[in-house]
Amino acid sequence: MKSAVENLNPTRVRLTVEVPFEELKDSLDAAYKKINQQVTVKGFRKGKIPARVIDQRFGRGAVLEEAVNDALPKFYTEAVNEAELNVLGQPEVDITELKDGETLNFTAEVDVRPTIEIPDYSGIEVEVDAVEVADEDVEKAVEELRERFASTSPVERAAQDGDVVTIDLEAKVDGEVLEDGVASDVSYTIGSGELLDGIDEAVKGLEAGGEATFASELKGGSAAGKEAEVTVKVTQVAARELPELDDDFAQLASEFDTLDELKADSRKRLENMKQYDQATQAQERVLEKLLELVEVPVPEKLLEDEINTRKHNLEHHQLGQMGLDLAKYLEIQGKTEEEFDAETKEAAIKGIKTQFVLDELVNKEKLNVNQEELTEHLMRRAASSGMSPDQFAQAVVEGGQVPMLVGEVARGKALAVVVEAATVKDTNGEVVDLDDEEDETESATEVVAEVTDGDEASTEASEEKPEA
Repeated sequence: MKSAVENLNPTRVRLTVEVPFEELKDSLDAAYKKINQQVTVKGFRKGKIPARVIDQRFGRGAVLEEAVNDALPKFYTEAVNEAELNVLGQPEVDITELKDGETLNFTAEVDVRPTIEIPDYSGIEVEVDAVEVADEDVEKAVEELRERFASTSPVERAAQDGDVVTIDLEAKVDGEVLEDGVASDVSYTIGSGELLDGIDEAVKGLEAGGEATFASELKGGSAAGKEAEVTVKVTQVAARELPELDDDFAQLASEFDTLDELKADSRKRLENMKQYDQATQAQERVLEKLLELVEVPVPEKLLEDEINTRKHNLEHHQLGQMGLDLAKYLEIQGKTEEEFDAETKEAAIKGIKTQFVLDELVNKEKLNVNQEELTEHLMRRAASSGMSPDQFAQAVVEGGQVPMLVGEVARGKALAVVVEAATVKDTNGEVVDLDDEEDETESATEVVAEVTDGDEASTEASEEKPEA
């Protein structure tokens, strides 16, 4: 077999392959054997039909077609390996010449990973928000904790903001009560915004036994997005009572003995959260700067597939779970379809470029992923998916997604290397020291996974079987 490579552009090549006919012998034998098992010829036992009889009865062309289809993947793979190509996706194969007993010639066009030069990234500088926790932030956190320990007691008066009402609901669309539009004994805090638009105005001023009717657009269920006539009946009004902010409350709501200790702990927790957010912000901004430094051509077919994948995931998974379609989602977001398409394309390009650049950095820096790092990442992904680690691990293995997780961790480590080399300052001009290597890698992995969401299946180098 002889092969040659022609670069069509930085991300696509054409392989030209010439195969001497004698190299098709194994595939021809396999073709005759396969046809032997599928057909019956009078006078011959099944599986014992001579090749010349198969040629006469079914045509030599059928045998050649079967043999070529069997042989093409092997010769294509050999040509790819010989040229040391890092291919993406399935090739477009064209048989240019097939002469029985002489030769098989074919071409295969396929996308390849572009050659990327990683420049010196040690001069990257970014600015992030300073970690500052104000007294007001601490007071708000303590107040939220206080709200969680509020008690309620029934009152004989009209409902007002902050009260907890027990209500019955009935929704009609076009005068018909919906099968899933009736609910009883629903507990609702007035002003929380957790139910239907317009319900706060409807129930305020009502006492137990009172009812009101209002119009509202349904957020979910069988008539999601439709205007409904909703009848609400109040069966109980209860006032919320907050505990006193004192040492007794601290002992009730935490492991601390005094309110001051509780506030100090709240401040520390807020600082940790802001430090994590600061690290994430640094990684996102360093990544942006890195991508600006590198010229990354994006394969057109890969980009098209990635855009379609992102749209499919949004429409059929995320929006489907919320009972929305794309049109309603765009209406809520206040975007046109053209704006949505432009944003999706931009995000897809960024995701593909991020993966290409960080993969190159993984190779350049010779970064590896050990079992402990992979397990920790799997645990985090399982937690975010709502599955147990065992369930998630089983799904990952069965779906052949282990390389995807390894890739995510490796890219996270590559980004952490760049962040470590960059200069990060906060808005006060102070240099930020992101010195927790383990936490930095974890958050960097999450940043990368967020940016490249949906890209992995498309951009993983693969040697798909070509079809004649």
